[in-house]
Amino acid sequence: MPPPPADHDTDLLIVGAGPTGLFAAYYAGFRGLAVTVMDSLPEPGGQINAMYPEKQIFDIAGFPAVRGRELVDRLLEQAAPYDPYHLLGHRAETLERTAEGSFAVTTQQGVRVRARAVLITGGIGTFTPRPLPAAAAYEGAGLAYFVRRPDDYAGQDVVIVGGGDSAFDWALTLHPLAASVTLVHRRDSFRAHPTTVAAVRAAGVEIITEAELTKVADDGRGMDAVEITRRDGRTHRLPCRRIIAALGFTANLGPLLAWGIDIANRRHIPVDSAMRTSVPGIYAAGDINDYPGKVRLIAVGFGEAATAVNNAAHHIDPEQPVFPGHSTDVPTAAPAAA
Repeated sequence: MPPPPADHDTDLLIVGAGPTGLFAAYYAGFRGLAVTVMDSLPEPGGQINAMYPEKQIFDIAGFPAVRGRELVDRLLEQAAPYDPYHLLGHRAETLERTAEGSFAVTTQQGVRVRARAVLITGGIGTFTPRPLPAAAAYEGAGLAYFVRRPDDYAGQDVVIVGGGDSAFDWALTLHPLAASVTLVHRRDSFRAHPTTVAAVRAAGVEIITEAELTKVADDGRGMDAVEITRRDGRTHRLPCRRIIAALGFTANLGPLLAWGIDIANRRHIPVDSAMRTSVPGIYAAGDINDYPGKVRLIAVGFGEAATAVNNAAHHIDPEQPVFPGHSTDVPTAAPAAA
């Protein structure tokens, strides 16, 4: 099937191409819906592909462990037989109701998508890494906020700044590859899971607490050392060719805040048990939604995606039941490849 024109009609518009959105694309295809998946990032996968494509994920059903990039590839493969249209590198800007009662979403580039229902799976929205002022001049030249290709760090002296899960995960990943890995944190306690902290200590990674990275030294070919200042004022020089600033991200829902949907604390979209938002025909699934007892895991987002799509299918065509039956009841669960 050729791709639709830039301005086009679809049954379900999915805003957000992270794991929840990609699984929703499969499930909507299974329900017989035409699907468009929109995301501001230039490739599918959302936060996973942008920040930790090589990281192992351990809480996906059916996978004892799966790399982020592999999970995204498998989700794309699962949906591919239904030919969803991916509108990537397009941020959803405005939403309006059409005369027919559907929705029209226009992107930052001016592309207009008319949809009979909308599913928002935008995760935390757009995310911006928290800066590391002392190394800001080396962004893209030794300073990174996440690791896309661990092999790039082979044989390098690496300093990781941060005390959360990402900092410790990268320390574990890079320790077997790098010449040295040192983790620097300004407190003496960590936000990371205790099991991961214990694993990093057991691996022999040097951890410096109650200290901050305050200066970068340059040998004329790029950074070659950093200065660490402890809370008591003492300084310590470390060899360093690569810095990972794992200090977290600030999130912003951006234009979604003006869509007329109830949003709590400018961060999360309240939904009911059908994943319906305050606007009929608009649903939300994954980390972006909220309800009593909400648990923000990819595994939970998958179930919410199925719930949202089934209810959206009924909204689009009230003759269609919310529950479609099991995929094993369908003689051919997916259309044959052309």
